[in-house]
Parts: sequence; structure tokens; C-alpha cells
Amino acid sequence: MAAAPEWLTHDYIKQALRIHYKDANLQVVQLEVNPALGPGENYGGVLTRVRVEFTLSQQSENMLQQNLIVKTAIDDDELTRELMEPYDIFNREMNLYEEVLPKLTELLKETDGFEPLFPTAVFVDRERSAIIFEDLSVANYVMADRVKRLDKEHVYLILRKLAKMHATSAVFNERNAGNLEKYDRGFFNRYTNAYSGYFVGGLLAAARWMSQDPECASYAQKLFELAPHYMDIGRECFAPLHESVNVLAHGDVWTNNVMVKYDATTGRPVDILLIDFQYSFWGSPTIDLHHFFNTSLREPLRRKEQGDLFKYYHSIFTDTLKKLNYKLNRIPSLHEFQLQAEQKRFFAMHSAVVVQPVMISEDSTDACFNALMNDDERGIRFKNRLYNNPIVQQNLKALMPMFYQKGLLEVNQCC
Repeated sequence: MAAAPEWLTHDYIKQALRIHYKDANLQVVQLEVNPALGPGENYGGVLTRVRVEFTLSQQSENMLQQNLIVKTAIDDDELTRELMEPYDIFNREMNLYEEVLPKLTELLKETDGFEPLFPTAVFVDRERSAIIFEDLSVANYVMADRVKRLDKEHVYLILRKLAKMHATSAVFNERNAGNLEKYDRGFFNRYTNAYSGYFVGGLLAAARWMSQDPECASYAQKLFELAPHYMDIGRECFAPLHESVNVLAHGDVWTNNVMVKYDATTGRPVDILLIDFQYSFWGSPTIDLHHFFNTSLREPLRRKEQGDLFKYYHSIFTDTLKKLNYKLNRIPSLHEFQLQAEQKRFFAMHSAVVVQPVMISEDSTDACFNALMNDDERGIRFKNRLYNNPIVQQNLKALMPMFYQKGLLEVNQCC
């Protein structure tokens, strides 16, 4: 479990709150700092939970309390830093929380369907690559169970918010001369192959398991042959679609990057907020849908109802674009949108074969960013264990025939 940063002190929190509350005499009385997540729960950053009691200068007799989440960069070792640097994930997320997400919220207020989409950043520290948020758990937002995955009620809530984020980002980009098109560093991008240890390494681990299982052995050789071409195919898949509605995609939509509020009486989900924008990029909205559907949906929802889910998303996405008078590109019909989804379906295969096994793993042995990204002995051992999971094996046995029939295992495929 990652320890809290050494600089996360009484004085640091005091200064952050003084800036946030615009009160130079705010005083911190008590501070508690604890890790927010355990091993295997998050690979994109270190999350620390902070509980602080403080007084304001004009109300010094009244003790106030605030619960915060401090998100900081992973800094395990020099190799990890080298792998993360080309993605520039923390500068990107800080930019988005300061300069973009609040503007999307304002745009959504121009429609008749306003609702909050994201949490608000309390403090952004560029020197330390840190962002402080209000702890959403105080407002009864929690993470759903990443291992059990999500049912249709959860999925509809997430798709509604995601469609509105996508649509407002397209409008923001149109009104601001292509401002969002600079975000071109998704998981697959033209600047780096730094994550090949994870992506290609995971593909090879899947192939090794498949080669030993009679039901999947015929696909193993396909994956071995695909490996040298994998990063190039991914880059092509992530390229924005020409003369289509591109968006600021979240980039990593899955169970742990969504906070859910449940009804206290019925236990049913009533609201969600999208979090973690480290890998946001400019591209097709269908990339987010493929990733979400193939990492976070329960079975058989993933395998049998994706058509209805695409339709539900499309209705909200296009309705929001129309309400905001989007004109830059043709708003796609449902048929056109489904064709776009097929163009990007490589990412569905990638998310199912390589990513989901990590996300639903319950084995915390070696579960750290270094093991995930590297192809040394420890990294190979970690990735091989992912495919010992019976749920992963069951899912891939059901999905591999479909991926094969769609040509997603071919080395010459074109996204």
C-alpha cells in the first residue's frame, strides 16, 4: 500500500485551504492522513485520504471539518518515471480540471438537462503534480465493486453522463478554435510505445494461456503473430475520425473511475460522477464505449445488449449536440454511429483481452505499476497469473470467436 507523500503535511494542507477559501489566516487544528486504496485498486496515481479540522479567520470560534482526497503521481522508481513521462498524464489532468471541465459544466447549463458530471478540484499543485478534491464519500458517493462489475442501471447512468461530457466537449472545441485537439496522448499515441510492456506483454500472457487450453488454442498463434503489430494497430485505432464528430474522450472509463451514489432505502444507483482524466484524448467517442463495455459490464450484458447500449448513448449524445447548436461536422445517425463503432472495435478486443484481466484481478501479489508495465521476470509472472482467473478464462472463451470472426486478430487489420 503506497504511503502518503512526505510533503503532505499540516502546513501544506493549511496553505492549500487558505488559497481555496481565500483566507490568509485560516488555521488547521487537526489533520489525519491515510491511504485511500490498496494494491491493485489503482495504477494511475497514489490516492490519499485526508481529514482536516480548521477554523476561518472570521469564524475562529467555529470548528469546521473537511474530508479531502489528494491525488499524486506514482513515483516508484526511475524506470516508472521514464515510462510515465511521455504520456504527461498529470499535467493533462491538471489542465483539464482547471481549464476545461468547468467550461463543459457551464456549457451543459445551456441545455435543459443540466446535472454535475465531475467533482470539483479544491487545489491544483503543478510543482508536485498533485490535485486535491473534496472526498466524494462524504456525499455518499462510493466506488462500485470492480470484480462484480456493473448492471444495466449503473451502465445507463454512466452512459448518460459520458454522452453529455462528450457532446459538450465537441461544442467547446468548435467554439474555441480546436482547443481540445492538442490532447493527442491516449493509451496508444504517436509519441511513445512506453506502455508496450503492459499492452503487448498482456497480449502475450493471454496467448500463453490460450495455447494450453483446448478451447482457445486455435487463437493463441493469432495473438503471437499479432504482437509485433499491436502498438501500430492501436495508434491507428486512436486516430480521430475524418469529418466526424470527435470529442474529448475520457480515455479510461471503467468501474473504478466512476463514483456512484445509492438510494439509502432501495440500494439502487441514483447518480454518478466521472473521475480520473489522466488519459483523456481527442478522438472518437466510441473508444470510450468499447473500453467501458469490455472492462466493466456484467455478463451477459456485455455480450448480448451492446446494441441497445450504443443506441441509448447515441440518443443522449446527439440530443445534447443539437441543443447546443453544434455545426462543425455532421451529427451521425444511429447507423453511421454504429459503423464508426465497428471502425474502432480493435479497442474492444484490447480492452477485453489485455485490460479487463487486470481490472478484475483479486490477486494482489506483485500488483503495482512497475510489474504491470515491465516485461522482466516479475512483470511476466504478474501478467501470467491474471489469466489463471476462472472469470477471465470464461469471458475470453466466449469472446474470442467473435473477435476472430470480425478480423480483430489479423495483423493487417485497419481501424
